[in-house]
Amino acid sequence: MAQYTPPLRDMQFVLHELIDVVSAFKEIPAYAEVDADTVNAVLEEGGKFAAEVLFPLNISGDAEGCTLDKATHEVTPPKGFKEAYAKYVEGGWPALSCDPAFGGQGLPHTVNQCFYEMLNSANQAWTMYPGLSHGAYEALQAHGTPEQKALYLPKLTSGEWTGTMCLTEPHCGTDLGMLRSKAEPQADGSYKITGQKIFISAGEHDMAANIVHLVLARLPDAPQGSKGISLFIVPKFIANADGTLGERNAIHCGALEHKMGIHGNATCQMILDGAIGSLVGQPNKGLNAMFVMMNAARLGVGNQSLGLTEVAYQNAVAYAKDRIQMRSLSGPKSPDQPADPIIVHPDVRKMLLTARAYAEGGRALIIHTVAQLDLALHHPDEDVRKEADDEVALLTPIIKAFITDNGWIATSHCMQVYGGHGYIHEWGMEQYVRDARINMIYEGTNTVQSLDLLGRKILGDNGKKLKAFGKKIATFVEDEGTNEAMQEFVNPLAELGDKVTKLTTELGMKAFGNADEVGAAAVDYLRVVGHLTFAYFWARMAKVALEKQGSGDPFYTAKLATARFYFAKLLPETASLIRTARSGVAPLMAMDEALF
Repeated sequence: MAQYTPPLRDMQFVLHELIDVVSAFKEIPAYAEVDADTVNAVLEEGGKFAAEVLFPLNISGDAEGCTLDKATHEVTPPKGFKEAYAKYVEGGWPALSCDPAFGGQGLPHTVNQCFYEMLNSANQAWTMYPGLSHGAYEALQAHGTPEQKALYLPKLTSGEWTGTMCLTEPHCGTDLGMLRSKAEPQADGSYKITGQKIFISAGEHDMAANIVHLVLARLPDAPQGSKGISLFIVPKFIANADGTLGERNAIHCGALEHKMGIHGNATCQMILDGAIGSLVGQPNKGLNAMFVMMNAARLGVGNQSLGLTEVAYQNAVAYAKDRIQMRSLSGPKSPDQPADPIIVHPDVRKMLLTARAYAEGGRALIIHTVAQLDLALHHPDEDVRKEADDEVALLTPIIKAFITDNGWIATSHCMQVYGGHGYIHEWGMEQYVRDARINMIYEGTNTVQSLDLLGRKILGDNGKKLKAFGKKIATFVEDEGTNEAMQEFVNPLAELGDKVTKLTTELGMKAFGNADEVGAAAVDYLRVVGHLTFAYFWARMAKVALEKQGSGDPFYTAKLATARFYFAKLLPETASLIRTARSGVAPLMAMDEALF
């Protein structure tokens, strides 16, 4: 039935042939010894773990879901999840990109992100348990005190403890300035935290000995709004200074959310009733610290949809090659059979190629961005760090929104390839659609990402970040301007770059007169810029494929065919998006609320 093969060849293509990450790593002292063989070996073993340990638990975990004992408030994940996590810890996988000072292996984030793509393909619901721990680790590494780091980071690194982020409350989601959870200072320097949090992924389970909750709450004298939020560590079990566990803290799961998808992950309503916590960072500056975790999560969510797109594509291709229905319109292709495999039909191919183009384009964008993140975090040159950090800031909302939108499109197409079987649970395809749908919502809805991109990341700095990325595109176009073989790729790329520049200027001018113009155009605008980034990476991939197609390796033939499909069938969507972005706010706001 369902199957999964880690896409190691395509990962290696992006890592080594397209981006040449090893050369970039050599500029970072901590990664200078990381070579291509090491990267490939780690990912090969990671792929085995994903395919052999996690993938077999995906459909069964979805069917079983999680169980809450209302008397003890303990949550049991699906059968096999705890044992898989034990193997994950035993293999040292939680430590892959963590700091050696805390027991980590010190490999680049780029390698870890590729590993996580495979985990997400294999079992997104399971992967969310350790995935959130990485975000907690990074937030504490950036903002924790030396004592907090010494206590919590080794345990998060080893995987002995997991982590969560507790933001959302019943009355507020994205608008965190409205949160009501309270933190009362205690004489010993700790805080007692009271409140309710909802939608907390991996909020309660028995897979690890302790859960480190990072909780947003208000101090008694905090100012109103987002400037009055502080961040606290609230562990499930209060930890002693030596890392041993003490008494159970006053934080528990009150209920499990009944969800459309990701059934194998415990999405909890968490109750805090005077739970003991410790302050992270400065009072009333909690959002600054939490944004470390939130930005990591936004990259991670884009990676979740990439993983789902890849595995849905693989299964749909296998089905399309095997399932026979009708004859090709141009004549029988398998005359020895009563009908042709459905892969001969043009629209089936369109659906498959859409998923493939979005998977391979998304992989290139994510790997590039996380390679930039490695530079931003560790490069010795401050100017390089700043430039890379700006690019990561620009591309993060695109990764979160564009790739998750594409994941929804792709998984829906792949389910459609199966016809009626796609709607049946045991084939696995409808689960990918259900799981993909959450990725467009959580960690900031895709509308919020679009507002962030256009309002804050682009108009907020007068287009500085966009211009810097646009300069890379312009340089590539100029370099390939006389290459006849590349004209089918660089000409539409250059044309779209010009259109984005004009559209950005136009929207900026409109926003001066009415800020709602940003809200009216943002979603369409992000999708246009998303296509600009994909077109850039697809043009670069086409260049490599053209140079190497003489090798006889069918990989490059397929890469070139997919690039041509993307430019011919998917990129033209930008024409309608630009038109709707320009249509303005009036059609949206003209109707009186009473008429809705």
